[in-house]
Amino acid sequence: MTVQANLTYYKQVNEEVRATADKEITVEHVIGQRYLGCGSTGKTITIHGTPGNGLGQYLNGSTLEVFGNAQEAVGDTMNDGDIIIHGNCGDACGYGMRGGRIFIEGNCGYRAGIHMKAYQDKNPAVIIGGKAGSFLGEYQAGGLILVLGIGQDGAYPVNNFCGTGMHGGKIVLRCEHMPTGLPRQVRISEATEADLADIRPYINDYCKLFGGDAEALASQRFFVLTPNPEAGYKQLYTFN
Repeated sequence: MTVQANLTYYKQVNEEVRATADKEITVEHVIGQRYLGCGSTGKTITIHGTPGNGLGQYLNGSTLEVFGNAQEAVGDTMNDGDIIIHGNCGDACGYGMRGGRIFIEGNCGYRAGIHMKAYQDKNPAVIIGGKAGSFLGEYQAGGLILVLGIGQDGAYPVNNFCGTGMHGGKIVLRCEHMPTGLPRQVRISEATEADLADIRPYINDYCKLFGGDAEALASQRFFVLTPNPEAGYKQLYTFN
């Protein structure tokens, strides 16, 4: 099924997408329509244009692929599935994300991965090809944020306050030198062989989706940010 969005009001576009029994849906000429694919399960939705806020909110197993940029709150509280963006992404991507994967070919705005969490077999991941804005992984409680720093010439690929309030999960950054000036909630180390083995499947999938040399990317320097157990959040932990 193909839906022509054009200047149609977002509620009508979403109603048309939800009403069809088709498992493969294409939405063309998207001009800021919000909440595309919200809460959907078991569908593949291909989007051409620029979706508005809330793309894939509460996603529960569908695959959303965007050929264009995306606005704010992509994958808000998503539970499962994949969101693939052939472009850049706005602020608060993956807010409260509980599962699934978000792949961003280019850059991401502020507060990506805020309040991400993991539980049992759910381990969400946000993969950013370029750089990320400030407050990446703010209050992160679980999951993985991987910033590949493509096009950054080895520079630190995040703006200010990375990992502020972080108390779970990990952030992995590709850059030439160990980052400095991070919040005290963050502990940083160079990636080990085990760390590289964990992120390699995501690098492989990124290059399959967007192109690039996975071997060359994986062979470069990565740094891992994890919670600092001395930073005062012990009373909130649910594990030893």
